[in-house]
Amino acid sequence: MKFVWQNILISPTRTLRDALEVINEQASQVVLVVDDENHLLGVVTDGDIRRALLKNLGLEVALSEIMNLSPITAQIGTSKEQLIELMERKSILSVPLVDKGKVVGLEMLKHFLSKPKYDNPVFLMAGGFGTRLRPLTDNCPKPMLQIGNKPILETVLKSFVKAGFRNFYISTHYMPELILNHFGDGSKWGVSIEYIHEDKPLGTGGALGLLPDDVSQELPLILMNGDVLTKVDFTRLLEFHCDNGADATMCVREYEYQIPYGVISGEGNRITEMVEKPIQRFFVNAGIYVLSPTVVNAVPRELNIDMPTILEQQIAQKKDVLMFPIHEYWLDIGRMDDFNRAQVDIRSLGMS
Repeated sequence: MKFVWQNILISPTRTLRDALEVINEQASQVVLVVDDENHLLGVVTDGDIRRALLKNLGLEVALSEIMNLSPITAQIGTSKEQLIELMERKSILSVPLVDKGKVVGLEMLKHFLSKPKYDNPVFLMAGGFGTRLRPLTDNCPKPMLQIGNKPILETVLKSFVKAGFRNFYISTHYMPELILNHFGDGSKWGVSIEYIHEDKPLGTGGALGLLPDDVSQELPLILMNGDVLTKVDFTRLLEFHCDNGADATMCVREYEYQIPYGVISGEGNRITEMVEKPIQRFFVNAGIYVLSPTVVNAVPRELNIDMPTILEQQIAQKKDVLMFPIHEYWLDIGRMDDFNRAQVDIRSLGMS
């Protein structure tokens, strides 16, 4: 899809939800907030959105409440070299081009620079039985079920490859030969793949203890369930983890639940507040993690343990465990209705 900067212009009265839709549709990581004559009023970046979600502001907050009122801009005609230097010096990924205060374009760093390569190990968990998807998984591991024209796990792998990652480990247990025969050593995609076989199920985190000793001694490792379909920006996730000096980072997804009744608060028998059908907001585990070497190396061999328990242990030790809100498309393909939804969604995601 060709990028058209006019498609990311948006009114200040529009909502965070509207900005999310534009950013995800245009893969722009930013929207430009303008008035009726395209005067630049502010910008809302991918980072602004994640901070708003962490503050629990909700998806209906107006962009005027969260936008950056003093964005870095450049005049029309600024050279490519000057734009690159500006973006690198200010640690920004894009810069609006203006002429007399009006937006006339947007330049993005990724359009100027070649795609970086990442040596960070990526560990894809593919050993589960997928019992909730039977009978589809009676003769096929869940990550090998086809979404569109390829297995779920291949779509996950190719998302990382597209982002520049090249060192992969895949955990196996249930029908491992189907996974090994399909992916081989990874040379088909120009990457390296090694396999970690669990003789017995070790939970969502136990396979970390089976990794070779030379893995992740210096670089953080990305761990992801092999049955998650997402458009999350893995490079931004890794940058967030490193920039914040985290020991572990968990991707989270905002989940809304509306109580279908009026909720009453009181003191004794006196009513103090009535709220009609309030919306409760929570963050839920998205099944994607970044782990620093000390966390990976702390998992013993042959220990059955889930990732939330590993992170709880790190929190108890006062380690820095952070959360990275996902606003991009995300779907955990755990049930039959999720599987059917993925078959429809994959057509519009540009991942097939």
